[in-house]
Amino acid sequence: MPTLPVILAAGAANEGGMYQSLIMIGIFILFSYFILYRPEQKRKKRLESLRKSLKKGDRVVAMGIRATVDEVLERSVILKNPDGSKFEVIAAAITDVEGEPAPAKS
Repeated sequence: MPTLPVILAAGAANEGGMYQSLIMIGIFILFSYFILYRPEQKRKKRLESLRKSLKKGDRVVAMGIRATVDEVLERSVILKNPDGSKFEVIAAAITDVEGEPAPAKS
């Protein structure tokens, strides 16, 4: 039969394991926040500010298509392709703003 000191030592070892598990869970949560969640929030804020600052003549990428902003509406943007055709996209579809186009070379 186990004696009392052996039983108490086994209980103490289980308690230490519980604290280690809690510490590991806490480290995982911090890791997830700083490596995954926080950079994504910064990227979203930056992209939202770029979308709000759109103006006529800006070069943008929308759904993989490069175009120039022709008109900014309340919730959408009218884009102009290099061939002159125009199409309307929702502002949230714009994934990158490249700035104003370079002047045409003569």
